[in-house]
Amino acid sequence: MPHNYKHILATYHKATPEIVHDAIENAMAMKPVWEDFPWEERASVAMKAAELISKKYRFLLNAATMLGQSKNVYQAEIDAACETIDFLRFNAYYMQKIYSDQPDASPGTLNRLEYRPLEGFIFATTPFNFTAIAGNLPAAPAIMGNVVVWKPASTSLLSNSILMEIFMEAGFPSGVINFLPGSGALIGDIVLNDRRLAGIHFTGSTPVFSMFWKTISDNLHIYHSYPKLVGETGGKDFIFVHSSADADAVATAIVRGAFEYQGQKCSAASRLYIPVSLWASVKSKVQTMLKEIKMGDVEDFSNFINAVIDKPAFDTICEYIEKTRHSKDAKIIFGGKTDCSKGYFIEPTIIETSNPHFVTMEEEIFGPVLTVYVYKDELFQETLHVCDHTSPYALTGSIFAKDRQAIVTATKILRQAAGNFYVNDKPTGAVVGQQPFGGARCSGTNDKSGAYLNLLSWVSPRTIKETLLPPTDYKYPFLENEKK
Repeated sequence: MPHNYKHILATYHKATPEIVHDAIENAMAMKPVWEDFPWEERASVAMKAAELISKKYRFLLNAATMLGQSKNVYQAEIDAACETIDFLRFNAYYMQKIYSDQPDASPGTLNRLEYRPLEGFIFATTPFNFTAIAGNLPAAPAIMGNVVVWKPASTSLLSNSILMEIFMEAGFPSGVINFLPGSGALIGDIVLNDRRLAGIHFTGSTPVFSMFWKTISDNLHIYHSYPKLVGETGGKDFIFVHSSADADAVATAIVRGAFEYQGQKCSAASRLYIPVSLWASVKSKVQTMLKEIKMGDVEDFSNFINAVIDKPAFDTICEYIEKTRHSKDAKIIFGGKTDCSKGYFIEPTIIETSNPHFVTMEEEIFGPVLTVYVYKDELFQETLHVCDHTSPYALTGSIFAKDRQAIVTATKILRQAAGNFYVNDKPTGAVVGQQPFGGARCSGTNDKSGAYLNLLSWVSPRTIKETLLPPTDYKYPFLENEKK
């Protein structure tokens, strides 16, 4: 458990090369059977999995997420239970909508689109931070008739293994989803060098996804078809504040957006741009809230903050905090204390910098660290451009303002800066079916999980035209002799 690392929750066995090869063969053997399942049957499996999570396995899946990933009870419920259920139910609905989208027919012909599964297998690679993402990445392609090899994060195996059991109980036939815990390098090397790889469904770090992309580019000559790459990667998400904003709303968004689940959300706020005129008031309100926040074990429901996921994450976050301590461009104005004597605990930490390009303003930290840049009120538009060009990422962001013109201006200038953009709200908390999620630039391919757009990646449409009375003479009317 991250908050008590001496407590062992479970042991697991790492996949060997032989097991990885077996998983691929199992998937390909099941492929012709599964893709011929009527879509209603595949939808029924997804709906049953959702029902099992909503009732029979809800508390078990939440508890596994809490203990194994150090996520408090509220964060676990909205993730492991609610969002996973939503993904399964909405994807079944979206599948029906996609299949119903058919072309027009002209006189004498019938036209239709067949939404074929991809020709090969899908490689799903899932992160630790959301049990729902771990469920959706293999299940979404599977619902569309594909077979999947699933590499779960090693730091979330307990909840993910329960998801796999739920999928099997719901009716996914053996071989449709193949669960492979183990070394990402070992599994990835085998999968990426298999000619039958048809696509990758990925959430994780930008460097790993870039490596996948490069490897696949180098291997294009071996694949049966061009693999589809769908990835959601890093983020350096922002809150941008205009002088007309409500200070209480901004302060609340900062605390929730930056520090829920210890800042370990791809969408977590990690940089704040705020005008001089509001900073003193907002800072005071934030500090009052943070002084009330408790940090500790997930089993104590009064704790808002729990542990970061593991020692490597703890060490990386601590390095950024130490860089700040020794910098002339920045200072820690709240938090900064760390403790790994029992669990991997890091206080909610706020850094104030005079340099909008300070390292913690640009690089993804993935922890409870927020960096603040205070700008002159009259430099609103100029600072918006700074925000747009500071980070290579473009996942989420928000604007706080009462002035409608300021909102319009920010929305325009930051058009490419975030795939999910929020007005007067924190940049986290996208809901399936309401805010399709994903970003561009170095944040991924923006294929929008939680919408029909993502499911379109897992089909290869075939147009079928049937001519009811085919012509029997090659001559067109213009070739006939004109009658005198």
